[in-house]
Amino acid sequence: MVAVGERQTTPPPPSVRGARILLIEARYYERIGQELLAGAIAEIEAAEAIFHTVSVPGALEIPLALAQFTAAGRIGRASRAPRPADAGFAGCVALGCVIRGETSHYDIVCRNTNHWLMELAVRHAVALGNGILTVDSEAQAMERARGGRSGKGAEAVRACLALIALERALAKDGP
Repeated sequence: MVAVGERQTTPPPPSVRGARILLIEARYYERIGQELLAGAIAEIEAAEAIFHTVSVPGALEIPLALAQFTAAGRIGRASRAPRPADAGFAGCVALGCVIRGETSHYDIVCRNTNHWLMELAVRHAVALGNGILTVDSEAQAMERARGGRSGKGAEAVRACLALIALERALAKDGP
């Protein structure tokens, strides 16, 4: 393990080099989104993986975007059918932020976004890294998003890469 700030990071396994990662980012909070994306890209590049970014308006739209990719056979179980190497994605990273307000909307957005992301990931066997921040203030969000490879965007990528490595190990009769 490598110490990065106060967080511990594990170097990506060699088996994830060249993996294609789908980044779905909600840009409702532009500055926070940019920080999350920068950290995610830095981690993907460090792992020598490849990424494609799709932007959606807010966190609630992230699960629907992932559902559209699974329905199209571009990610998850259906994407493993024989097809061109650049047609499917090995995993997905969801990036966004929900900041608590004065109404119950925060709870609805957080609950539904996370529920449907996990539902899709489990149902379709998608290696998913969840980098959607759920915070009380913009200051908390920036604190978690900043930091390049030590921020939450990079952390979500590491989770995704670990699941891709596990899937690849299982495909080779491991671990």
